[in-house]
Amino acid sequence: MEINKKEQTIWNIFAEREKLTPQQLELFQKYAYMLIEWNKKFNLTAITGLQEIVTKHFIDSLALRKYVDLNNVKSIGDIGAGAGFPGVPLNIVYPDLGVILIEVNHKKIQFLEALIAQLGLKNIEICDLDWRTFLRKTESEVEYFVSRATMDPAELCRMFKPSCPYKNSKLVYWATSKFEIDKKLQEFVLDTKEYSLGYADRKLIFFGLKK
Repeated sequence: MEINKKEQTIWNIFAEREKLTPQQLELFQKYAYMLIEWNKKFNLTAITGLQEIVTKHFIDSLALRKYVDLNNVKSIGDIGAGAGFPGVPLNIVYPDLGVILIEVNHKKIQFLEALIAQLGLKNIEICDLDWRTFLRKTESEVEYFVSRATMDPAELCRMFKPSCPYKNSKLVYWATSKFEIDKKLQEFVLDTKEYSLGYADRKLIFFGLKK
């Protein structure tokens, strides 16, 4: 894996910002270049430049760690995982964190399987069920579900129905700073955290059943 001077600068800044170990940085590098290669064959993501992948995918995915102590979280479910964001970056930094990648697209599942094998990731699995079926047919231990604007929050909040086995889990939704939650869902909003990626203002919306 040859890295030119410009790319190395991008990686150095990323590693310093996120306090990555050399081993973690190497995994992110393999991830990025594998994503770029696969994207030439499959439409995995509209973001194809290295700088954009690092900023808009990796750093954005890791934003959760500023507000949740993931050392004390056993498991998360990534809804509509796509090319693995945010689940895979979180698993790279927190290898003890159990991750379920919920994805129905066959080509994206192929990529995720190859990625997990290539990076040698542990405590991570792929579930090919759609969201409604997942809620109906599984009972995994998931403390947090995460979604980077892959589905309407109203659909995601089905998990809080009284009959759902995941009603006591939390949901974190990645969105733009201007995104507004439907009034019908306000009863589930626990908190909102705003942050900046330099190119745009973003926010994490935390959903759950209020005590």
